[in-house]
Amino acid sequence: MDDSKLPSALVFFVGNYFVTFFIIGLIAAGVSLLKKPKPIRISDVAEAFLSYHLLFAIGINNLINFVFHVFFGGIAAKFIGWEDSPFQAEVGFASLGVGIAGVIAFKASLPFRFATLIPPWAFALGAAGGHIYQMIVAHNFSPGNVGLVLPIDILMPIVGFVFLWLSYKHPQPGATDHRLT
Repeated sequence: MDDSKLPSALVFFVGNYFVTFFIIGLIAAGVSLLKKPKPIRISDVAEAFLSYHLLFAIGINNLINFVFHVFFGGIAAKFIGWEDSPFQAEVGFASLGVGIAGVIAFKASLPFRFATLIPPWAFALGAAGGHIYQMIVAHNFSPGNVGLVLPIDILMPIVGFVFLWLSYKHPQPGATDHRLT
């Protein structure tokens, strides 16, 4: 790799950490499945993809969001195309709670996992609506408003729902609490 491209690649992956950790979760799930005895059951696939989605795309992703919004609020605001605001700290602390729940959900029961997914789904889909509104009303086309943020705000809840549904339909053998409610 050309050394002159390394900083811009690093800036891309750090600046789009929400996509980076979504992809890392998919890769981690795939790697974990390579270690499974063959043939691999659908329940193993569902478990791997849901658990690593929770750990990386929800847990670590939101912990990083906490750090950016609480400790680097000015940078985060500029990336989104907004002015710095005290509300960013509130978003950051909400992200802290979601991030902690995501890390715990990595190995938790299905009902806990389901409950853990509800806040980031609501936030992401609401944020997607806000991004679209800002594009139309304020002509905000900043990378943090539309770039990769907008499609991932829509894609992550859909993918998370698919992983949850697969885990529900194909529970791990011996799962004691398979109900979602």
